[in-house]
Amino acid sequence: MVTQGKRFAGRRALVTGASRGIGAGIAQRLAAEGADVAITARTLDRHPTLPGSLEETAARLARYGGKVALVVADMADGEDRARIVPEAADALGGPIEILVNNAAGAIYQPLADYPLRRRRVIFEVNVHGPIDLAQAAIPSMVERGEGWIVNLSSGSARHTAGPPFDAGFSGSTIGVYGASKAALNRLTNALALELYGTGVRVNTVEPRAAVLSEGADALVGEKLRPDQIETMEEMVEAVVALCDCDADRTGRVHVSLDLIEELGLQVMGLDASPR
Repeated sequence: MVTQGKRFAGRRALVTGASRGIGAGIAQRLAAEGADVAITARTLDRHPTLPGSLEETAARLARYGGKVALVVADMADGEDRARIVPEAADALGGPIEILVNNAAGAIYQPLADYPLRRRRVIFEVNVHGPIDLAQAAIPSMVERGEGWIVNLSSGSARHTAGPPFDAGFSGSTIGVYGASKAALNRLTNALALELYGTGVRVNTVEPRAAVLSEGADALVGEKLRPDQIETMEEMVEAVVALCDCDADRTGRVHVSLDLIEELGLQVMGLDASPR
Protein backbone atom coordinates (compact mmCIF):
# COMPACT_ATOMS: atom_id res chain seq x y z
CA MET A 1 0.00 0.00 0.00
CA VAL A 2 1.41 3.35 -1.08
CA THR A 3 1.19 6.23 1.40
CA GLN A 4 1.83 9.09 -0.98
CA GLY A 5 1.94 9.99 -4.65
CA LYS A 6 -0.95 9.43 -7.06
CA ARG A 7 -2.41 6.15 -5.82
CA PHE A 8 -5.96 7.30 -6.62
CA ALA A 9 -5.18 8.53 -10.14
CA GLY A 10 -8.00 7.65 -12.51
CA ARG A 11 -10.46 6.82 -9.73
CA ARG A 12 -13.72 8.59 -9.06
CA ALA A 13 -14.66 9.33 -5.46
CA LEU A 14 -17.71 10.77 -3.72
CA VAL A 15 -17.44 12.35 -0.26
CA THR A 16 -20.52 13.46 1.67
CA GLY A 17 -20.56 16.29 4.19
CA ALA A 18 -17.61 17.87 2.40
CA SER A 19 -18.36 21.57 2.87
CA ARG A 20 -16.10 21.64 5.94
CA GLY A 21 -14.38 19.53 8.57
CA ILE A 22 -13.39 15.90 8.12
CA GLY A 23 -15.28 15.56 4.84
CA ALA A 24 -13.45 18.50 3.30
CA GLY A 25 -10.14 17.10 4.54
CA ILE A 26 -10.84 13.66 3.04
CA ALA A 27 -11.88 15.18 -0.28
CA GLN A 28 -8.70 17.26 -0.40
CA ARG A 29 -6.47 14.29 0.35
CA LEU A 30 -8.13 12.13 -2.32
CA ALA A 31 -7.78 14.92 -4.87
CA ALA A 32 -4.15 15.50 -3.87
CA GLU A 33 -3.48 11.83 -4.62
CA GLY A 34 -5.03 12.00 -8.07
CA ALA A 35 -8.72 11.18 -7.66
CA ASP A 36 -11.55 12.91 -9.43
CA VAL A 37 -13.81 13.93 -6.56
CA ALA A 38 -17.50 14.73 -6.18
CA ILE A 39 -18.45 16.52 -3.00
CA THR A 40 -21.90 16.97 -1.52
CA ALA A 41 -23.46 18.92 1.35
CA ARG A 42 -26.26 21.43 1.91
CA THR A 43 -24.01 24.51 1.98
CA LEU A 44 -23.03 25.71 -1.49
CA ASP A 45 -21.55 29.13 -0.73
CA ARG A 46 -22.17 30.18 2.89
CA HIS A 47 -23.45 28.70 6.15
CA PRO A 48 -25.27 31.05 8.55
CA THR A 49 -23.07 30.14 11.55
CA LEU A 50 -20.16 27.88 10.51
CA PRO A 51 -17.21 28.53 8.20
CA GLY A 52 -16.79 26.43 5.08
CA SER A 53 -18.79 25.65 1.95
CA LEU A 54 -18.77 23.35 -1.07
CA GLU A 55 -17.39 26.17 -3.20
CA GLU A 56 -14.48 26.71 -0.81
CA THR A 57 -13.69 22.98 -0.72
CA ALA A 58 -13.94 22.78 -4.51
CA ALA A 59 -11.46 25.64 -4.88
CA ARG A 60 -8.91 23.71 -2.80
CA LEU A 61 -9.50 20.51 -4.77
CA ALA A 62 -9.17 22.25 -8.13
CA ARG A 63 -5.51 23.03 -7.39
CA TYR A 64 -4.64 19.36 -7.91
CA GLY A 65 -5.82 19.26 -11.52
CA GLY A 66 -8.50 16.57 -11.36
CA LYS A 67 -12.21 16.81 -11.98
CA VAL A 68 -14.30 18.29 -9.18
CA ALA A 69 -18.08 18.01 -9.01
CA LEU A 70 -20.47 19.71 -6.59
CA VAL A 71 -23.84 18.21 -5.65
CA VAL A 72 -25.95 20.32 -3.31
CA ALA A 73 -28.33 18.02 -1.42
CA ASP A 74 -29.96 17.47 1.95
CA MET A 75 -29.02 14.07 3.37
CA ALA A 76 -32.09 14.15 5.61
CA ASP A 77 -34.37 14.11 2.57
CA GLY A 78 -34.68 10.72 0.86
CA GLU A 79 -35.74 12.12 -2.50
CA ASP A 80 -32.98 14.72 -2.43
CA ARG A 81 -30.21 12.27 -1.60
CA ALA A 82 -31.40 9.90 -4.35
CA ARG A 83 -29.88 12.41 -6.80
CA ILE A 84 -26.41 12.36 -5.29
CA VAL A 85 -24.75 9.27 -6.75
CA PRO A 86 -26.22 9.62 -10.27
CA GLU A 87 -25.37 13.32 -10.48
CA ALA A 88 -21.84 12.72 -9.14
CA ALA A 89 -21.24 9.93 -11.66
CA ASP A 90 -22.55 12.04 -14.53
CA ALA A 91 -20.38 15.01 -13.56
CA LEU A 92 -17.23 12.91 -13.14
CA GLY A 93 -17.78 10.96 -16.35
CA GLY A 94 -18.21 7.48 -14.90
CA PRO A 95 -19.37 5.37 -11.97
CA ILE A 96 -18.27 6.07 -8.41
CA GLU A 97 -15.49 3.74 -7.25
CA ILE A 98 -14.88 5.20 -3.78
CA LEU A 99 -17.77 6.28 -1.55
CA VAL A 100 -17.03 8.01 1.75
CA ASN A 101 -20.13 8.47 3.90
CA ASN A 102 -18.95 11.24 6.20
CA ALA A 103 -22.07 13.43 6.54
CA ALA A 104 -23.69 13.15 9.97
CA GLY A 105 -26.36 14.80 12.06
CA ALA A 106 -25.76 15.37 15.76
CA ILE A 107 -28.34 16.72 18.18
CA TYR A 108 -27.40 16.17 21.82
CA GLN A 109 -30.08 16.23 24.49
CA PRO A 110 -31.43 13.88 27.22
CA LEU A 111 -33.25 10.84 25.90
CA ALA A 112 -36.21 11.09 28.28
CA ASP A 113 -37.64 14.00 26.31
CA TYR A 114 -35.87 13.59 22.95
CA PRO A 115 -38.50 14.39 20.27
CA LEU A 116 -39.44 11.81 17.66
CA ARG A 117 -38.88 14.34 14.88
CA ARG A 118 -35.26 14.81 15.90
CA ARG A 119 -34.70 11.06 16.27
CA ARG A 120 -35.97 10.60 12.73
CA VAL A 121 -33.62 13.26 11.38
CA ILE A 122 -30.60 11.65 13.07
CA PHE A 123 -31.38 8.20 11.67
CA GLU A 124 -32.20 9.59 8.23
CA VAL A 125 -28.81 11.27 7.95
CA ASN A 126 -26.62 8.80 9.86
CA VAL A 127 -28.14 5.45 8.88
CA HIS A 128 -30.53 5.60 5.94
CA GLY A 129 -28.43 8.12 4.04
CA PRO A 130 -25.22 6.03 3.93
CA ILE A 131 -27.15 2.88 3.03
CA ASP A 132 -29.08 4.64 0.26
CA LEU A 133 -25.87 5.99 -1.27
CA ALA A 134 -24.17 2.60 -0.95
CA GLN A 135 -27.11 0.90 -2.68
CA ALA A 136 -26.85 3.39 -5.51
CA ALA A 137 -23.09 2.88 -5.93
CA ILE A 138 -22.88 -0.89 -5.43
CA PRO A 139 -24.16 -2.15 -8.82
CA SER A 140 -21.39 -0.47 -10.81
CA MET A 141 -18.79 -1.48 -8.20
CA VAL A 142 -19.84 -5.13 -8.44
CA GLU A 143 -19.84 -4.95 -12.23
CA ARG A 144 -16.25 -3.63 -12.20
CA GLY A 145 -15.16 -6.15 -9.56
CA GLU A 146 -13.93 -3.60 -7.04
CA GLY A 147 -15.02 -0.69 -4.93
CA TRP A 148 -14.50 0.95 -1.57
CA ILE A 149 -17.21 2.14 0.81
CA VAL A 150 -16.05 3.86 3.99
CA ASN A 151 -18.57 4.90 6.64
CA LEU A 152 -17.50 7.27 9.39
CA SER A 153 -18.59 6.11 12.82
CA SER A 154 -18.07 7.17 16.44
CA GLY A 155 -16.87 5.78 19.74
CA SER A 156 -20.23 6.85 21.14
CA ALA A 157 -21.67 3.70 19.51
CA ARG A 158 -20.24 1.69 22.41
CA HIS A 159 -22.19 1.20 25.65
CA THR A 160 -21.31 3.21 28.74
CA ALA A 161 -20.04 0.85 31.45
CA GLY A 162 -21.74 0.83 34.82
CA PRO A 163 -23.30 1.30 37.22
CA PRO A 164 -21.93 3.46 38.55
CA PHE A 165 -21.75 5.37 35.26
CA ASP A 166 -19.03 7.78 34.22
CA ALA A 167 -20.30 9.22 30.97
CA GLY A 168 -18.11 12.31 30.95
CA PHE A 169 -19.50 15.70 30.03
CA SER A 170 -21.93 14.36 27.39
CA GLY A 171 -23.82 12.01 29.71
CA SER A 172 -26.86 10.44 28.07
CA THR A 173 -27.28 13.34 25.66
CA ILE A 174 -25.19 11.55 23.02
CA GLY A 175 -27.34 8.42 23.18
CA VAL A 176 -29.40 8.89 20.01
CA TYR A 177 -26.35 9.89 17.97
CA GLY A 178 -24.42 6.91 19.35
CA ALA A 179 -27.31 4.56 18.61
CA SER A 180 -27.35 5.71 15.00
CA LYS A 181 -23.63 5.01 14.69
CA ALA A 182 -24.04 1.58 16.30
CA ALA A 183 -26.68 0.82 13.67
CA LEU A 184 -24.33 2.02 10.94
CA ASN A 185 -21.56 -0.26 12.24
CA ARG A 186 -23.83 -3.29 12.19
CA LEU A 187 -25.19 -2.55 8.74
CA THR A 188 -21.66 -2.01 7.43
CA ASN A 189 -20.74 -5.47 8.66
CA ALA A 190 -23.85 -7.02 7.10
CA LEU A 191 -23.23 -5.30 3.78
CA ALA A 192 -19.61 -6.47 3.75
CA LEU A 193 -20.76 -10.04 4.39
CA GLU A 194 -23.26 -9.76 1.55
CA LEU A 195 -20.67 -8.39 -0.88
CA TYR A 196 -17.70 -10.53 0.15
CA GLY A 197 -16.08 -12.04 -2.93
CA THR A 198 -17.25 -9.28 -5.28
CA GLY A 199 -14.22 -7.06 -4.67
CA VAL A 200 -16.29 -4.41 -2.88
CA ARG A 201 -14.87 -3.50 0.54
CA VAL A 202 -17.14 -1.95 3.19
CA ASN A 203 -15.72 -0.61 6.45
CA THR A 204 -16.33 1.91 9.19
CA VAL A 205 -13.72 4.01 10.94
CA GLU A 206 -14.11 6.12 14.04
CA PRO A 207 -11.70 8.56 15.68
CA ARG A 208 -9.98 7.37 18.84
CA ALA A 209 -10.24 10.92 20.16
CA ALA A 210 -12.24 13.95 19.09
CA VAL A 211 -11.39 15.66 15.80
CA LEU A 212 -12.11 19.35 16.20
CA SER A 213 -13.84 20.07 12.94
CA GLU A 214 -15.77 23.31 12.79
CA GLY A 215 -18.98 21.63 13.96
CA ALA A 216 -17.38 19.58 16.73
CA ASP A 217 -15.44 22.55 18.00
CA ALA A 218 -18.65 24.55 18.29
CA LEU A 219 -20.37 21.71 20.18
CA VAL A 220 -17.71 20.39 22.56
CA GLY A 221 -14.37 22.08 21.84
CA GLU A 222 -14.09 23.96 25.12
CA LYS A 223 -14.91 20.82 27.16
CA LEU A 224 -12.05 18.64 25.88
CA ARG A 225 -8.54 18.14 27.24
CA PRO A 226 -5.61 18.00 24.78
CA ASP A 227 -5.30 14.23 25.28
CA GLN A 228 -8.93 13.84 24.12
CA ILE A 229 -8.19 15.32 20.70
CA GLU A 230 -6.58 13.90 17.56
CA THR A 231 -5.59 15.85 14.47
CA MET A 232 -7.57 16.17 11.29
CA GLU A 233 -4.62 14.69 9.40
CA GLU A 234 -4.64 11.55 11.56
CA MET A 235 -8.32 10.89 10.99
CA VAL A 236 -8.00 11.53 7.26
CA GLU A 237 -4.99 9.19 7.05
CA ALA A 238 -7.05 6.34 8.47
CA VAL A 239 -9.97 7.02 6.14
CA VAL A 240 -7.91 7.14 2.95
CA ALA A 241 -6.16 3.91 3.95
CA LEU A 242 -9.57 2.23 3.79
CA CYS A 243 -10.18 3.82 0.38
CA ASP A 244 -7.23 1.74 -0.88
CA CYS A 245 -7.43 -1.44 1.22
CA ASP A 246 -7.20 -5.04 0.10
CA ALA A 247 -10.34 -7.07 -0.61
CA ASP A 248 -10.03 -9.06 2.61
CA ARG A 249 -10.13 -5.95 4.80
CA THR A 250 -13.86 -5.56 4.91
CA GLY A 251 -16.71 -5.52 7.40
CA ARG A 252 -14.66 -4.10 10.24
CA VAL A 253 -15.08 -1.27 12.72
CA HIS A 254 -11.71 0.48 12.76
CA VAL A 255 -10.34 3.06 15.18
CA SER A 256 -8.30 5.74 13.42
CA LEU A 257 -5.07 5.80 15.44
CA ASP A 258 -5.16 2.03 15.98
CA LEU A 259 -5.40 1.46 12.22
CA ILE A 260 -2.51 3.85 11.57
CA GLU A 261 -0.39 1.91 14.07
CA GLU A 262 -1.47 -1.48 12.69
CA LEU A 263 -0.56 -0.56 9.11
CA GLY A 264 2.56 1.41 10.05
CA LEU A 265 1.35 4.48 8.18
CA GLN A 266 3.09 7.83 8.09
CA VAL A 267 0.56 10.57 8.72
CA MET A 268 0.68 12.95 5.78
CA GLY A 269 -0.71 16.44 5.32
CA LEU A 270 -4.05 17.00 3.62
CA ASP A 271 -2.08 17.84 0.48
CA ALA A 272 -0.37 14.41 0.73
CA SER A 273 2.98 15.96 1.62
CA PRO A 274 5.10 14.73 4.56
CA ARG A 275 4.33 16.56 7.79
